[in-house]
Amino acid sequence: MSGQDVLEVDDVDTAKVELTSNLARLLQESRATKDLQIIHQSGVVCGELIGMTDDGRTALVLYAGQLGSAAIMARTVIDLHGSHIGKKVVLMLEDGDVSKPIVMGVLRDKHDGESLGEQAGQIELDADGQRMIVSAKEQIVLRCGKASITLTNSGKVLIQGTYVLSKSEGAHRIKGGSVQLN
Repeated sequence: MSGQDVLEVDDVDTAKVELTSNLARLLQESRATKDLQIIHQSGVVCGELIGMTDDGRTALVLYAGQLGSAAIMARTVIDLHGSHIGKKVVLMLEDGDVSKPIVMGVLRDKHDGESLGEQAGQIELDADGQRMIVSAKEQIVLRCGKASITLTNSGKVLIQGTYVLSKSEGAHRIKGGSVQLN
C-alpha cells in the first residue's frame, strides 16, 4: 500500500463519520420538527375540568394532545364553579401552544335539562363586597353545634337552639297572622 492508499482509506473513514453525523443531525431535526407539530395545534380542543386551585381562580384541565398526563393549569374567560368540575370544556390554546390552554366555555350534555346554576344539590353564591346572597332550590341550613337556622322554599324560617336571644336598639316588632307565646 502506498501513502496515497492510506490517505484514501482515512478519507473514507472521515466521510463515513461525517455522513453518520449528518444523518444523526437530520434525524434529530426531523424529530424536533415533528415534536413542534405536536406541541402547536390550532383551533379548539375539548377537554375536562378536573378541579380548581388558587381559591377557584385557576382551572385544572386534561385534554388530548397535552404534554404528559398530569392536569394542566388553565386560564379562563368564564366564571367556573364547583358544579362545572367533571364537565367537558372548550379550550383554545394560546398561540397554538398546548402548554397554555384557555377555558372558553363549559359544554352541556344531553342530561343537562336545567341551567348549570340550577342543578339539584348545587348552591349559588354571589358576593360583591357590599352584601352576600346565598340561594338554593329547596332549603338552606346554617348550623353550629346545637343551634341552627333553616330557610325553606315554602317561606318558613326555623330558629332552633338551647338559648335564643333577640335584641334591638330601636323598635322590636313582632308581626304575624297570629303570634303565639309558649
